[in-house]
Amino acid sequence: MRKAQGEIKKELEQIFVEGDKQGIKILIRGDKRVEKLEIDGVEQKALRDLINDTMKDVDKKVEKQMRGHMADLGLNI
Repeated sequence: MRKAQGEIKKELEQIFVEGDKQGIKILIRGDKRVEKLEIDGVEQKALRDLINDTMKDVDKKVEKQMRGHMADLGLNI
């Protein structure tokens, strides 16, 4: 199962979606990691890193909560 998870993760990392609105450009991978963030043509690495770090924290909290719900249902993973 871990092997399949690794393969899926690699596939998601190869998906890219770009958004552009009012001078803000963003490039996000399929695993929801911000690859590039520009405001008025200036790359915003600190903001990109802050978003990515915060998203990791959210993912950890959601995973922990979901594990609790799964355990309540008798589905220990």
